Amino acid sequence: MHARELFDIYPATFSFEFFPPKTAESAEGLYRSISELESLKPQFVSITYGAGGSTRDLTHDLVVRLKERAVLDPFPHLTCVGHTEGEIRSILERYAAAGISNIIALGGDLPKGPGGAAHDRSKDAFAHATDLVRYIQKVNASGGHPGGGFGIGVAGYPEGHPGTPNRVQEMDYLKAKVDAGADYICTQLFFNNHDFYDFRDRCGLAGITVPIVAGIMPITSLPGMNRMADMAQGTRFPAPLIRAVNRAGGDPEAVRRVGIHWATEQCRDLLDHNVRGIHFYTLNRSTATREVFLNLGVKDSAALMPQRKARH
Repeated sequence: MHARELFDIYPATFSFEFFPPKTAESAEGLYRSISELESLKPQFVSITYGAGGSTRDLTHDLVVRLKERAVLDPFPHLTCVGHTEGEIRSILERYAAAGISNIIALGGDLPKGPGGAAHDRSKDAFAHATDLVRYIQKVNASGGHPGGGFGIGVAGYPEGHPGTPNRVQEMDYLKAKVDAGADYICTQLFFNNHDFYDFRDRCGLAGITVPIVAGIMPITSLPGMNRMADMAQGTRFPAPLIRAVNRAGGDPEAVRRVGIHWATEQCRDLLDHNVRGIHFYTLNRSTATREVFLNLGVKDSAALMPQRKARH
């Protein structure tokens, strides 16, 4: 289903993010998690995309496999880094042939070259996510997708993009992605809902009217909390959350309970404030996401929905 249709049907969507496994053992764990999360009936799942060639092949394989299972609707990531126009076109053609209806277009993290050298971007066909969005829409216009074209999601940063200190200019860049043809925005993870609401308001002031999906990642351990800080640069941990974690006294189970409770309250508050979607960064695990759903008092995403909109 095209993203625009999803957001037309559902006042709020629920989705999960997975990354492709690199070993047989991690693959077994991933597919077990996927099986456990299928019962929550998310509207879609996103599949991340790395800078290396082998990682990219794993992404393609996982996306196609999920599509063939016909239970979860995969939205694969696609990045600008390390690609020619021909390579992007080939990937889009493969996804179109497999019945994939949506792409998440991202700038992508820069890999290191030989000896740790910086990646040479001069050979990349697309410098920014805006350029990639524009190209996907060009493929759509050419009839390159038998289903009528790809839906396109892009990233947003409630706490600010780490590569764009100028917050006014940052909003201009986001508006450019939407004007190029993005259908919705999915945010980086955050722990303070006021950051999300401020971001949403600033989008409205900038004339951005597409749905904005909130990215949530429950804290499940102290090491995991530190990895989040490294992975999502600029992420702020509110003082009340830090105090709650400190009160756990290093007890792993207590820290986990704090993280699940915090994420549950974030989701409850977001739903109360008419969020258009919640996207769970699962780290390929199912337990935390399932517990948040149960804490909200539901068994699957359909029960969290307000009454569906009438279809046009």
